[in-house]
Amino acid sequence: MRGVVAFCSALAIASLAACGGEALAPLPGQPVAGVTASASPSSSPSAPPLSASPSPSASPSPKARRTRTSRPPQPKTSSPKPTDSTGNCLGAVRYDLNLQDTELALVRSMCFHLGGTLRLQGIGPGLVTATPESLVSQFYEAGVVDIRFVRPGTVTVTIPQDTQTYTITVVVIT
Repeated sequence: MRGVVAFCSALAIASLAACGGEALAPLPGQPVAGVTASASPSSSPSAPPLSASPSPSASPSPKARRTRTSRPPQPKTSSPKPTDSTGNCLGAVRYDLNLQDTELALVRSMCFHLGGTLRLQGIGPGLVTATPESLVSQFYEAGVVDIRFVRPGTVTVTIPQDTQTYTITVVVIT
C-alpha cells in the first residue's frame, strides 16, 4: 500500500512540476524521488502540512479496546401511536384476484380505501354479488368482474366456484 501511495505522490508532484505548479509535500516517512528541500511544506505558507494517517490494517491495541467506554443507555421514549387503523388497509388501488390460482377459502376479509377496486379474474357474468349494492360499482367484461368501492362501509362479496360459494368481507374506509 505504501508503494502505491509513494507512486501516486511522485506522479502528482511530477505532473505539477511539469505544469509549472506548486509541488506537494510527500507523506511523512515516505521518500519521493525528484523532490528538493525547497519544496517542503514549511517553504510554502499557503499549503498546510499533511498529517499521517494510520494504515487500514492497523488496529487499536487490546489495552485500548478494554479502556473504551460505551455510552450509557438512553431512556426509551415512546411516540404516540396513530389512532386510525389504516395500517393493514390497501389504498385506493386495484387488487387483482385470479380465481383459478387462488384458494378462496383462505381469503376471508380485505380492507380498501374509497376508490379501491377488487378485480376478480376468471368467472362468468352475473355470478359475483356485492351487497349492499349502494356501496359499490360493479362491472363485468370478458371473464373479469371489477368491484369498485364508492362509499365507506362493509361489503359482502360472494363468489360461487364449483359447488361451493365463498364469501369475502370487505371493509371500506375513507
